[in-house]
Amino acid sequence: MYIFLTILGLLLLAVIAVYAFFPRFLFQSLRNALRRKGGLVQKSVQVGDIEWPYLEGGSPDAEPMVLIHGFGGDKDNWAMYAPEIVGKYRLICPDLPGFGENIRDLDRDYDMATQAERVRDFLDALDIDKCHIGGNSMGGFIALRFSLDFPERLLTMTLFNNAGVIGSDESPLQKDAQDGKNPLEIHSADDVKRMLAFVAHKPTKVPGQFRKIFYEDFAVHRELLDKIFWTLVQDGMHKPLNEQLDRVRAPTLIIWGRHDQLIDVSCVDVLENGIPNAESIIFEDVGHIPMIEKPKATARHHLEFLAKH
Repeated sequence: MYIFLTILGLLLLAVIAVYAFFPRFLFQSLRNALRRKGGLVQKSVQVGDIEWPYLEGGSPDAEPMVLIHGFGGDKDNWAMYAPEIVGKYRLICPDLPGFGENIRDLDRDYDMATQAERVRDFLDALDIDKCHIGGNSMGGFIALRFSLDFPERLLTMTLFNNAGVIGSDESPLQKDAQDGKNPLEIHSADDVKRMLAFVAHKPTKVPGQFRKIFYEDFAVHRELLDKIFWTLVQDGMHKPLNEQLDRVRAPTLIIWGRHDQLIDVSCVDVLENGIPNAESIIFEDVGHIPMIEKPKATARHHLEFLAKH
């Protein structure tokens, strides 16, 4: 017992030392552990002049499901969701251009129609003719745009608190954007706590060293992220898809968190009334990222919907 406790104590000290002096290494180790739990492997594919990194899990013979992250996110936003999905589908989660480990080129365009075209090219590079598509926030806007521009490529569509439509009520983010403010901008490591509380209804506490990593990564790409944010605002507030929803042909599931401060829950009515034969689920005590805040419950409804189609 004494030897066991000694070894355990040494391991604990080692973890503390790594956290203190090599936090990024520990952060990446935890990220990789989540990938392994979800059965995900990182891959990449050349799409035109861009090399796209993506995570993939599940049987290569299963129906493909492509999930698209939101603004400021990346492919790992779906890592906690993956364990519920990979048993039945070939799950593919890419980094969009402008985010994660994909190209970060300030001179390129990042409007939703262009990003939807890039997703089409990504699917072509993977030889995927049809897929189930899903997207959160900005990723949901891109998925919705994709469903309008390339309807023949979809089996189903699932929208997780998606941007792209205007509801009857304004969200705090909409009000800030109208005043020229970006509430998703991070000004310091401590400011990460405010941003997380804005996005999630009951955010997980993030250790200080990890908050520092989030801030450092944001600061490096601040100018590009600012450009993409205001492009998203321009598309969402001045060119919403409200009047085009009746053109959606893919069976559609709408998933939302009641306490979303970025995109108001009133958008659910707009989407469900506009998209033919759409159905929805609204979670209580959930904010903007249901696949992270309630992965098991979200996946259960998602899989039940897919089973019908």
